[in-house]
Amino acid sequence: MTPPGQPVAECTLPLPATYRRNDLLAFHARDPQRLAEHVHAHGLDKGLMWQGRPARLSLRFEDGVARLQRHVDGPAMEIQADFHSWASRLLGLDQPVAAFEAALSTHPQLGPLIRACPDLRIPQAATPFEALAWAIIGQQISLAAAITLRSRFIEACGCRRGDLACFPDADAVLALSATRFTDAGLSRSKAAAILAVAGGVRDGSLPLDDWWNHRAPAGMIRESLLAIRGIGPWTTDYTLLRGFGHADASLHGDVAVRRGLQTLLGLAEKPSAVDTAAWLEAFSPWRTLVAAHLWHLG
Repeated sequence: MTPPGQPVAECTLPLPATYRRNDLLAFHARDPQRLAEHVHAHGLDKGLMWQGRPARLSLRFEDGVARLQRHVDGPAMEIQADFHSWASRLLGLDQPVAAFEAALSTHPQLGPLIRACPDLRIPQAATPFEALAWAIIGQQISLAAAITLRSRFIEACGCRRGDLACFPDADAVLALSATRFTDAGLSRSKAAAILAVAGGVRDGSLPLDDWWNHRAPAGMIRESLLAIRGIGPWTTDYTLLRGFGHADASLHGDVAVRRGLQTLLGLAEKPSAVDTAAWLEAFSPWRTLVAAHLWHLG
């Protein structure tokens, strides 16, 4: 039961019969400390900042539907339709999977992968800022190291709702100094990049949520992000993939994508990022979903 004065946004979304809920749950269960996400057999609970306030997302899978509730401290500031749209995109239900599969299910190399893993979608971060901050944190380190560093980053910001830590928003990040983040284990360049992004969100030069709401073109987002010191092509494409759900982000620099392509083509060594980019280019505008299948293969 929700305590008085704590508004709830909620919706129920029908799911395709082939919806791969375990992919989404596995994405949110990567942190063994369960600091900001509690994943269980029937769904998850996640802490996040929403419009500057701590919030708790509750997701439950039941009989072909997903039921979502978001509990926020303070007065409600959105209409129900906004939450429905946000929830649909969080679940990846707006991704053009059917069109992708129809276009490439008979491809000699990708076709068998698609038929073996139908309805494969890209799990999404709760907000574009979370996706971008996570991408910066994960630059040039192993996934295990990135997960540990992400936990320290979240703890440093100190945003909580009950038993869950909340992934910070831009204002929470800007309340701290770069030293606080380097003390938590981030390099100076990563701390500076995250603070620069947070500053851009605050001053309006990086309106990540507006870009998300209005489905801004990937090229415009990419150009804006690449102008920030410490953000390169991999970070930008990962953000487009996890934060905006764009179907045509090229993850050619990602080691797991290159490893998957090596397996698919039967190569003796992983292809270079340049060769991977050239191979993926033939599948535009579906490169994100191709990358998802290469990840799964790798």
